[in-house]
Amino acid sequence: MIEIREGDIDTFFAAPFAVYAGTPYVSPMRSDLKRFLSARTNPLFEAPDDFAVFTAHENGAVRGRVTAHVHRAANARFGLKRGYFGYFDCADDERVAAALLERAEDWARQRGFSEILGNFNLTAMQQVGIMTGGFEHAPYTDQVWGPPHLPRLLEKRGYSPSFPMTTFEIDIRAAPLGGILDGAEMRALRADGFSFSPIRRKTLDRRLEDSRLILNESFAGNPMFVPVSRAEYEFQAKEMKWIMDPRISAVAEKDGAPAGAVIAIPDVNPMLTAMGSRLGLSAPWHLLKHRLRRRRAVVIFQGVKPAYQGRGLNPLMLAHILGEMKAAGYETAGGTWIADANAASLRQAEKAGARPLHRLHLFGRTL
Repeated sequence: MIEIREGDIDTFFAAPFAVYAGTPYVSPMRSDLKRFLSARTNPLFEAPDDFAVFTAHENGAVRGRVTAHVHRAANARFGLKRGYFGYFDCADDERVAAALLERAEDWARQRGFSEILGNFNLTAMQQVGIMTGGFEHAPYTDQVWGPPHLPRLLEKRGYSPSFPMTTFEIDIRAAPLGGILDGAEMRALRADGFSFSPIRRKTLDRRLEDSRLILNESFAGNPMFVPVSRAEYEFQAKEMKWIMDPRISAVAEKDGAPAGAVIAIPDVNPMLTAMGSRLGLSAPWHLLKHRLRRRRAVVIFQGVKPAYQGRGLNPLMLAHILGEMKAAGYETAGGTWIADANAASLRQAEKAGARPLHRLHLFGRTL
């Protein structure tokens, strides 16, 4: 018999290690996961009742997990009555999946929601989607990974896929930087007053606020996007501050004023795997080893203020940051999801020589 428990964060953290042993799955740090799933620390939640954490158990073993939550700002912005699920990780067992999803659906139904959609871990600016392809590829930081049975289990429960997305990987060593933007175009943009300022530790707070404002302006028209508050952005950025490499993030400026930004970090998934995603006595050694062997980076966010869009600044930023990554010894760069509907970003990825890495969809159903 499947038993569903609520609120057991330690077992919630342990669940994917139990059901995904031997796979490319990588967990966030245990401390970060607890921070995400706390109404006291996560500004996304207005009250403890805004989310719930469920784990599935059978014969003394944990068999899966899921969250249910509300994103009040998204529902208000788009006029929705929608609940969300996230962190759906499950053994290949229809009984377990049905028991977990039923609890998430009941949670949403009891609050008057008419539909449920996921994965959102926990918003569209964090990990999103259920993997539907590319299972053999290890994820970069901030990329979702899940086994092939998850979409099948969701469909058995009556969920339908929507909003197709793809993540990409660029071989920095072979990236055709001239194919992104040729030298004449680069020189013209620089002559027009565009320049780059690196995001160093002493300027980090100011530059993060610059990048938040750029994010909100540049993504305003994107599907599902909700402007990110300063508290939410700083909360999400907190986990990045101790791993940032100032050489590979930058703010693009026009005559000294912020016009665009690229936020990139080293891929810490190999370090998390070695640490078991837990802080311990060996953590400083793992961090030092990671810094000495950084070869993979991930672009978390890239955006340009609307006033400067269509002028070549986006490809200039990508060419610049890939060049900086190459100079710093990085070999590959991953990117977070791009929706099929975002034709301009897909064209830019193609020009950079990016190869598709993972395929993802959102899965939802009416209640």
